[in-house]
Amino acid sequence: METPLVWLGAVLLDRWLGDPPAWLHPVQVMGWLIDVLTQAGLKGFQPGWPRKLGGALLALTVIGASALGAGLTVTLARNINPYFGLTLEIIGLASCLAGQSLAAAVQAVLDAVNQGDLPLARRRLAYFVGRDTESLNETDILRAALESLAENTVDGVTAPFFYALLGSFLPGVGPLPLAFAYKAASTLDSMVGYRREPYADWGWFSARLEDGLTWLPCRLTVLILALISRRPRQVLALCQRDAPQDPSPNSGWSEGVFAAVLGVQLGGENRYQGEVKRKPFLGEPRRSLTPALVEEGLILSRSALGGFVLLGLLGWALGSLITRF
Repeated sequence: METPLVWLGAVLLDRWLGDPPAWLHPVQVMGWLIDVLTQAGLKGFQPGWPRKLGGALLALTVIGASALGAGLTVTLARNINPYFGLTLEIIGLASCLAGQSLAAAVQAVLDAVNQGDLPLARRRLAYFVGRDTESLNETDILRAALESLAENTVDGVTAPFFYALLGSFLPGVGPLPLAFAYKAASTLDSMVGYRREPYADWGWFSARLEDGLTWLPCRLTVLILALISRRPRQVLALCQRDAPQDPSPNSGWSEGVFAAVLGVQLGGENRYQGEVKRKPFLGEPRRSLTPALVEEGLILSRSALGGFVLLGLLGWALGSLITRF
């Protein structure tokens, strides 16, 4: 029963503690390594295929080092003391889950909106969205918060937990190495996975790898939330209609399922560094965007992770039954 204890312990620890800002976070170490290697690589590799090759080596190095480091650390800790190893594994997996920090960031924006302080809401929103926030009205602020909540529920919560589950069912792997590997891929994408220079070639591999790794957990998240909604046919039909219009292979689905379940329309015009970009509309505008509706989105985000926990426990129970016969 140690592995299910790791899953449950990590989820509860993240919900209770989140990511304390004073603590060194594994993503900070990954980010430092990516930054050092990127500065050297952009100087050493010329644009074009040499830089694409260098970017691929960067991604494989960071992901491999993250997975190997996590696995070795847990193994050494377990050799010292099994309970120490178990505790370290729980803490390590909790650090891969951004559920509580994401919820706190969104709630801080909602608190400012409820207080009528839109300048404060814009500043708080700017901490976790990439779009320009200076001129957003209340509806745009709420839409940005909900869209970011939907996308980051997959990238920061259900996808790393999915890879923890996958590693748990692979002999000799365990929850942490694959969760850390995914977290490294996600960090690479957020740091170098841009189409603008100097990252167009350097981050090409990282961006596509993260898209590929997120594809399956994203669809599972959509399916779980569709089932939770009790309107799975309607929700999935809306997602199938709208999500493929988004240029991203995953964000259209993650945002689309939140829009479909909540009965709201997302997408539209955004500004990034002064440049206007129009995203496809997702969902139907049956309800208005309000702070209360975004709080329903926070419940959906937690429910999605709960669905993955239940899926893991069912798989573990089924595996235990099979091994008995």
